[in-house]
Amino acid sequence: MIETDRQAQVYGVRPSRTFEQAAARFVLENQHKRSLDKDIGLLKQLMPWIGHVSLERLHRGVLQPYVDDRREAGRSVGTINHGLKIVRRVLNLAAQEWMDEYGLTWLATAPKIKLLPDTNKRPPYPLNWDEQTRLFQRLPDHLAQMALFAVNTGCRDGEICKLRWEWELKLVSMNTSVFIIPGSFVKNGDERLVVLNRIALSVVESMRGKHATHVFTFQGKPVLRMLNGAWIRAREAVGLPQVRVHDLKHTFGRRLRAAGVSFEDRQDLLGHRAGRITTHYSAAELSHLIDAANSVCDRQGVRQDLVVLRRLSVS
Repeated sequence: MIETDRQAQVYGVRPSRTFEQAAARFVLENQHKRSLDKDIGLLKQLMPWIGHVSLERLHRGVLQPYVDDRREAGRSVGTINHGLKIVRRVLNLAAQEWMDEYGLTWLATAPKIKLLPDTNKRPPYPLNWDEQTRLFQRLPDHLAQMALFAVNTGCRDGEICKLRWEWELKLVSMNTSVFIIPGSFVKNGDERLVVLNRIALSVVESMRGKHATHVFTFQGKPVLRMLNGAWIRAREAVGLPQVRVHDLKHTFGRRLRAAGVSFEDRQDLLGHRAGRITTHYSAAELSHLIDAANSVCDRQGVRQDLVVLRRLSVS
């Protein structure tokens, strides 16, 4: 230990630290992170393979046995890449941000951790109007109402299932409402403004009074998830086995674009992180967003544009 101190102080030689030590620091510094439990699970999987390895000796080749083991266990490319991504993140922090008592970063330079090519990743599948009609008609009523809300607001499955009346903000002067979802319930951690076009508003009104806390329920209880057995049976029955709930968000986004809604307005309506406070709007700005959301309520002028976009994306 004394010699290590002397080497660091006199010659600027970095003390050797293992990946396990770096992972422990990563966990301690990210207690606020909403996905920390998932990160800890990935780190635990990595420990038998690289926990004992010093940071300066880590590279993509050292990780290959971990990759091979995950493949043999039947894990998808996306799941394996999540593990490689967290290794890359830890190494980047060690090289760029983490300083020790000697004024040295934990690592001189971070190696490049190349991810596996994911050729099986499915592209988005925005629905055309006929597909939407056929699918929604097959869904149970409560799920059809949730899907109709999703395709007119761009909300995610979890945001809809957890949507609460206490988050509603009534705009009396505009004769409508919006919802502001707290950041702890949103994937990117930011507050989410949910603008209601006239269809989404009608769905909300039809739900009013059915439950004390949650907007969408089934048999008196909140729905845990939309992508359930009923959804899977419905999509298979109408010949759309690839359609996920998240594709309703893509459908809303594509329809907004086809209707000529600006990129900035699409970001706000879809709840994308945009580097600005997105829940502070003037009455005029809210009115503008409501008009933009209403532009996708009608089929005219949107249907053909979406078909062309899908054909281009597939090719």
